[in-house]
Amino acid sequence: MTKWLPVLRPDGKPRYLQIADAIETAIKTGKIASGERLPPQRKLAEKLGIDFTTVSRAYTEANARRLVESHVGRGTFVSTPAYARHEVDPRRTRDEDLSMNMPPEPQDPDLVARMQEGLRTVAANLVSLLRYQSTTGGAQDKAAASSWLSKRGMVPSLERIAITPGAHATMTALLSTMTRPGDVILCEGVTYPGLRAIAARMSLQLVGLPMDASGIMPEALDAAIHLHQPKALYLNPTVQNPTTLTIPQARRMEIAEVLIRHRLPLIEDDAYGFIPAIAPAPFATLAPDLTWHIGGLAKCLGAGLRLAYTVAPNARAAYTLAQALRASAVMPSPICMALATRWIEDGTADAIRRFIRTESAARQIIATETLAGYSFKGEPEAFNIWLKLPVGASRAELMGRMAGRHVGLMPSDAFTVLGTPDEHVRVCLGGVIQREELRAGLLFIANTLSDAGWMG
Repeated sequence: MTKWLPVLRPDGKPRYLQIADAIETAIKTGKIASGERLPPQRKLAEKLGIDFTTVSRAYTEANARRLVESHVGRGTFVSTPAYARHEVDPRRTRDEDLSMNMPPEPQDPDLVARMQEGLRTVAANLVSLLRYQSTTGGAQDKAAASSWLSKRGMVPSLERIAITPGAHATMTALLSTMTRPGDVILCEGVTYPGLRAIAARMSLQLVGLPMDASGIMPEALDAAIHLHQPKALYLNPTVQNPTTLTIPQARRMEIAEVLIRHRLPLIEDDAYGFIPAIAPAPFATLAPDLTWHIGGLAKCLGAGLRLAYTVAPNARAAYTLAQALRASAVMPSPICMALATRWIEDGTADAIRRFIRTESAARQIIATETLAGYSFKGEPEAFNIWLKLPVGASRAELMGRMAGRHVGLMPSDAFTVLGTPDEHVRVCLGGVIQREELRAGLLFIANTLSDAGWMG
């Protein structure tokens, strides 16, 4: 039984309401926990020096607010929150797209409880969040977005920030304002498959640029600008999907110099940039008046949010993007915006980000152990590896053999813009899968690719 006691104030408010309010405050602040027994009504009345009927009325009020549950012969107990009483609906757990690069999913009960508490807080405003609202987010949500973006060293004015329905939708809207069918967009030689899908839908020509260990080469960028007269450059410069490459600061400055000289816009897809503890400064700080910085939340918080924090080169450009988004998507989900804002404000978002960072590092170690002897690229902050298959092995056959396994594979065909796809596959280390199942899946890949296991 808790030793908690309410404090009564001589402010004229009925004492039974003061006690009920005090119970609610104590629950919200963690002073009394779910399932904990409250003091018996007569004992509490004696300690407070008030009538038993006042305490009884207070407990009845708390029960009406669903804060407590009374059981005859046992006493009054703090209620289990509604979200915790509900059982998991297995129909909601079955959908998983293994073709996507997914972060590890939180399993720690305390972190999950924090995430659920945020949803409970958002639910208090559910009716108003079902309205049509601002196309690119209101002031409170933009302030939270600014706070989140500051983790990447950016401090843009709120007029330049657009909260958008995910990076994919943002790129589609941007390219609809920048290009016409047949126009050229430059990108990495091995790049994000989503960009390829968007370009195909919009009849745009993607031109891949050669890459070395530091990313696209500035001289190749300069030559391609002269040759193709592109409308924009697309880069995924930090923990790139699929190679896990991060363009170092010196190379970023060289690329930015070329962009500034040619006044070429840059679409900076910073989906993974928020995960590393230390990452190079984004291009948006090097060429701010040319860069569209898209800080998607799919990889650092959760893909189901379908949100991105986009920084436009200037306020007028942000308005143009808002009009394009209004025509294609109307607005981002207000419920998702409110949840992301709540998580940022109470620190839950940063806790999720730290979890993904720590868990990804642990899974990279598992990959190093189980795939010893094979060539692959990976980084501690990445939740995938870029696996080079040994001579004689086929990515198509490996994909077939892994069918039914819970490890997400994607062949190089999906990523290759420059040249012919080679024998690489992206292996996702995240998603629903847990460490031991991942270890077993990677070990199966290792054994399959071995001389003894490969059938040709």
